Order: sequence, then structure tokens, then C-alpha cells
Amino acid sequence: MGERTTTKFPQEILDQWKGSGFDLPALFSAGALGERMGLEVVEASPERVVGTLPVEGNTQPYGLLHGGASAVLAETLGSVGAMLHGGPGKAAVGVDLNCTHHRGPRAGLVTGVATPVHRGRTMTSYEIAVSDEQGRRVCSARLTCLLR
Repeated sequence: MGERTTTKFPQEILDQWKGSGFDLPALFSAGALGERMGLEVVEASPERVVGTLPVEGNTQPYGLLHGGASAVLAETLGSVGAMLHGGPGKAAVGVDLNCTHHRGPRAGLVTGVATPVHRGRTMTSYEIAVSDEQGRRVCSARLTCLLR
């Protein structure tokens, strides 16, 4: 669904994961589901993760952005933040996702921004704000991940 962008990682993250054998953009993505949906993670650090998702191809029968698509975007961004916080020795596993849908865009691109609410040794919570191209809030989400 368009050109793939390269995720921007801060240098300290690149240094931390250097030699881990992981492909960071591949690891910190929504995998096959995200690729099918056109989801792109464009910026990633433990403090802020930004991603985009096209509305086209991700709508429900009424032509509005599907709430599940917003949830996939939110869970992906929060999970990326949690994984980056945990570092190469831990895996983030989502244990709770809450989404409130405020409006349903019919076209364009939505952007999600995940910021930490809590980052502990074994658990993280991220707030994810999904907005349309006019900057209007589409969805407010919160993701809690267990770090294993």
C-alpha cells in the first residue's frame, strides 16, 4: 500500500541492539498483519513511537475506519515502545488494550503517537493518540504490556 519508509531509531537504541542479530524495523512492526494493512512505524524510541495507517483498505461496511484497525495501530505502537524499553533481553506481551473511538474517518491517513504512562521492570503502559490528517482525535487507547 505505498512505499515503505525506514523507521527512525535514536542512536542509543541502535547501539543497544547492535550485535543482537535482530532486524529492528522488522522486529518493531506489526508483522504480516501490519504490512497487509499498510501500517508503518516511522519513529521509535522508548519515549515516543509514531506510526501511520491508511484509512483506505481498513474500513468497516459503512466506509469508516474500522475500530479494529485503530486497535492494531495502537497495540503495535505501544508494543514497540515497551520492547524498546525492555531492551534486547526482554519480550513485551500485551495484556490489556483499551480503545475509545471518537470519530470515523472515511479517507486519508491516520497517525498514532504512543507515549509512556508507566515504564517499570516487568510492566509498561502506553497511551496512544490516533489522529486524522486534520489533527482531530480519532481514537484514544491505552496498552499495558508484561515484560518477560
